[in-house]
Amino acid sequence: MNDPLLAQPIRKRETLADQIYGRMLELIASGQLAEGDKLPSEHQIGERFNVSRPVVREALARLRDDGIILARHGVGSFVRRRPPQGLIDFAGADDVAGLMRCMEARLAIEPAAARLAALRASPADLNRIEVALELLEAGMRRRQPQREADLDFHMAVAEASGNEVLVQMLGTTRSTMLAAIDVAQSLTRQGTDERIEAVITEHRQIAEAIRARDGDGAALLMGYHLVQARQRVTDQRRRV
Repeated sequence: MNDPLLAQPIRKRETLADQIYGRMLELIASGQLAEGDKLPSEHQIGERFNVSRPVVREALARLRDDGIILARHGVGSFVRRRPPQGLIDFAGADDVAGLMRCMEARLAIEPAAARLAALRASPADLNRIEVALELLEAGMRRRQPQREADLDFHMAVAEASGNEVLVQMLGTTRSTMLAAIDVAQSLTRQGTDERIEAVITEHRQIAEAIRARDGDGAALLMGYHLVQARQRVTDQRRRV
């Protein structure tokens, strides 16, 4: 019987932890490691993939941060929840780590941009946010890909902050943001109408807080939306 850990050989040295993360995530998403299963030890994983234990620890730490596995002191690591298979189907095992890091970076940047947008947005800024939001809402309800409209909404919020550095920081990750948005939207289109409406509502609430000049509210709602988006792509049992 083939060992599921003996997958294709690891390639680029500079992305070893990313690749181990992706391989372990793939095993969990496919059900080869089920919820509640104990993971092999760091030493065993390192031997199977021919990587050092520090690399394995980094990959496992990312899986813990994403809520995929749970460490029990003195016992080992266990599968906490299974991500949807679509995460691997749409993103690819070798790309998932980069997409998740992009979402992590957005959590550090975008709430600040939303707070400033609520304080500084001009009428033209508010109009750009609304136009992007309306396109996103209409497309999502038709279950059509709307990654450009989604990105346009978030970039419009950043531009409304009046801080060109924030805009540039997000702009440098444009391709990765589009890829992450595409994965999230693909999973949402496969979901229920309730899930689609939940995503629309999250965006709508951000726009309303900015229009109401509620900086703290806008920041909180942006952070909430990004956390929910991350959870939607890492938990197959999530329905909304």
